Amino acid sequence: MSFSAVNSSSIDPPAPLSTDRPAVGPGTTPPATPRQRWVVPQSDQQAIKTLSHLAGIDPIVAQLLIARGVGSLEEATRFLNPGFDQLLDPYGMTGMSVAVGRVQQAIANREPILIYGDYDVDGTVAVVLLKTAIEIIAGPDSGMDVRFHVPHRLREGYGMKSEVIEAAAAAGARLIISVDTGIRAFAAAEAAATLGIDLIVTDHHLPDADRGLPPALAVLNPNRDGCGYSCKHLCGAGVAFKLAQALLEAHDPERTRTKILPSFLKLLAIATIADAVPLLGENRAIAALGIEQLARPAQAGLRALLELAKLDPAERPITSTDIAFRLAPRINAAGRMDIASEVVEMFTTRDAERARSLAEKLDRLNSDRRNTEAGVLAQIEAQLGEDAALREASCIVIDGEAWHRGVIGILASRVVERTGRPALVITHENGEAHGSGRSIPGFHLLQAIESCHELFTRFGGHAHAVGFSLPSDRVPELRSRLVQFASAHLSPESLVPALACDAYLPLALVNADLYAAIQRLQPYGMDNEEPLFVATSVRVAGEVRVLKERHSKLLLASGEGGAIISALAWRWAERIAALGIVEGSSIDIAYRLRHNRHPDFGGIELEIEDLRPA
Repeated sequence: MSFSAVNSSSIDPPAPLSTDRPAVGPGTTPPATPRQRWVVPQSDQQAIKTLSHLAGIDPIVAQLLIARGVGSLEEATRFLNPGFDQLLDPYGMTGMSVAVGRVQQAIANREPILIYGDYDVDGTVAVVLLKTAIEIIAGPDSGMDVRFHVPHRLREGYGMKSEVIEAAAAAGARLIISVDTGIRAFAAAEAAATLGIDLIVTDHHLPDADRGLPPALAVLNPNRDGCGYSCKHLCGAGVAFKLAQALLEAHDPERTRTKILPSFLKLLAIATIADAVPLLGENRAIAALGIEQLARPAQAGLRALLELAKLDPAERPITSTDIAFRLAPRINAAGRMDIASEVVEMFTTRDAERARSLAEKLDRLNSDRRNTEAGVLAQIEAQLGEDAALREASCIVIDGEAWHRGVIGILASRVVERTGRPALVITHENGEAHGSGRSIPGFHLLQAIESCHELFTRFGGHAHAVGFSLPSDRVPELRSRLVQFASAHLSPESLVPALACDAYLPLALVNADLYAAIQRLQPYGMDNEEPLFVATSVRVAGEVRVLKERHSKLLLASGEGGAIISALAWRWAERIAALGIVEGSSIDIAYRLRHNRHPDFGGIELEIEDLRPA
């Protein structure tokens, strides 16, 4: 391996690192078990030098871009300068012309339309965007009836239901548009056809490999066979947005480009980041432009939500991290704990008092969700602590009675964090088991559950996350089958958690200019994570301070006489003491760059992700 320094010189990095210390962050509980290895990718020195020269960028930034698949001057220019010109032509998506024509016909004839959504951020935002677009085109005094249905997580579960289709038909609907759902809704699609209702499916989940597409008038999904749309990783709201974009541009292209699409991108950025799709290509442009527009939150519900999340764009720019950990959980709380349809109302009402009331309710529900999650997590950790076979299985399937269904997906993620293994969390209710699963890199979770599809009454998802239900008495067989499948598809090395680091960056090279250059990689998210650097043989240059009994503050220097830089290690106080790290110690660190905005003692500092004695 080699590393290109800021001054274009090269240094030989130390030997590959490994550590038995778990990763930790400011908002997480440190994993209890898995040992962790640090992985720093090899770099092509000549490619870094070439891109750095052609693009006029720091070699560190060039190295980070190349690691993200951005190797040419044109690609780097687009990546570093996301703009509206990077929003793709909606008509590149198979079925778009048919879908647009049918919606235009419905608007012209004032036909009632039902938008069938989902209960998470992605699904509710998709409803808001498409409903708003249709109502803009129809006009404020048209009397256009654009209804929506967001299922109740506990009473209905995920997916389209035939009885909802039948009720819509009885109420006069002749066109139904699904958003963030429907790609496997064969029974619902057949019910719509029987009732003479046209169905347009907009979804991003993977189609059924055996059955193909549901019988609908049009199916908009970049992941369907034969679709040439280049951004395959749009979220559900992103697919709905492309339909809205095509409709609006046909109606009023100038106003759409200058006013409507920028406004829509605020919510679409939230959905894109919340749904953890790769922030590359069009998704990167959506997220970057939407975050920029969030500096001007005009809609009453969005303003109230930002205030309750203590995010003020006038004080500092909103980041993708703010969206992922402060905005999205509040929106998701409605679907997890109560009625997600109120999210649609919050984002569409013009009544500021009503919007504020709904935002406050979401804030309360998010607190309830955290408390509920903590209670169940304690039970899960007890099971993992008591059962070594369960804890060390290649795929963990953990279940309990009457766990709240709204939090089992989050809890599956927590189990993955703690064990480094794919995990399914299941709750039992009246003989029926409802579950959610999350995966690790390199393990396709949807394929895993498809390998025992006959056990389920329903299932769906993608490589990284799944949801399902099955009779409770089948859970032991499910556990056995998935462990067998995972054992055949995962190597022992893949079950050792890896901390993916980006580059070796000695502290002597850290400065404000480099920090500013790296910030051009924002917004961060899946496949464009915030860069994590490694520095070795770093000297602890002052007393290790303990903050609030859990955190540590260190003063670090690169060798004797090197410049001193402050570093924070969240929830590391006990372990730093146990490792015997004191002033004068030499340590290896995995860290991220931070900027402290305090007027008196601000500046560039580090956030420690992991450390070990050198």
